[in-house]
Amino acid sequence: MTPLFTIMLFAAFGGIASAAFAIVFLWVREDHSALILPHFISFATGALLGAALLALLPEAMAGAGPQGAHGIGLTLVAGLGVFFVIEKLVLWWHAHAHVHDAGAATCPQHADDVSENHATQRQRQETSHAHDYARDHASGVLVLVGDSLHNALDGALIAAAFLGSFQLGVLTTLAVAAHEIPHRVGDFAILVQAGLSRRRALLLNLATGVASVLGAVVAYFALRETQRALPYALAFAAAGFLYIAVAGLIPGLHRRADPRTSAIQVILIAAGIAVIAGAEQLTQR
Repeated sequence: MTPLFTIMLFAAFGGIASAAFAIVFLWVREDHSALILPHFISFATGALLGAALLALLPEAMAGAGPQGAHGIGLTLVAGLGVFFVIEKLVLWWHAHAHVHDAGAATCPQHADDVSENHATQRQRQETSHAHDYARDHASGVLVLVGDSLHNALDGALIAAAFLGSFQLGVLTTLAVAAHEIPHRVGDFAILVQAGLSRRRALLLNLATGVASVLGAVVAYFALRETQRALPYALAFAAAGFLYIAVAGLIPGLHRRADPRTSAIQVILIAAGIAVIAGAEQLTQR
């Protein structure tokens, strides 16, 4: 297989197959899946930390050499800042859609009136349902747009890793898939709540995975022409994984602080790191 085809294949696995695997949770009883998913997130946290600190960052520093170590550090800091800004923009966009709908719902012409008749009350209820539907629909659109951008970036990270080495690409793809599966389950639920049928929500969720292939192709041609930029692209990928793990996943794990749950979280995070470390050792033999 050509390097480009390999990158496209693994990018498709990271973006499309992770959505397909997430469907397994849809056939599990809700109370069971609610118990399984938090454990999967703990494991994904470890996998992301391991891929960033044990695979991507060492490869970036080795490629840049001692003279490029400072640049790698700057790239890491800049990458964390970029992912912070991206998350802020997504949160702002999401909040703006809700504020807009909420503002329409609280417009003075719909103000409470103790003397309103039954017909007016029914109209207000219908208007409230319409606003709820609009909010859910907006959330569904945001999920599709956000997932497409997120998958395109994942594809670019996978392409950068494969240009470093095949083994590094495989590890990066595994880390991407690990954190995408629980993420896709949540997105599927939002799409269904937005009024889509389960079948259509599934197809659209899978379709957003195509963006990972497109992102990988663009990154492949861009980085192939500028090989000197590859170590810094790997450092940027490491920053992305670190941000997702530390700012995205770990705060959710802290919502449950009882000793038993905390111990399980630590064990599964360690397991995720161990899997990446073990795979890294195997690929170096």
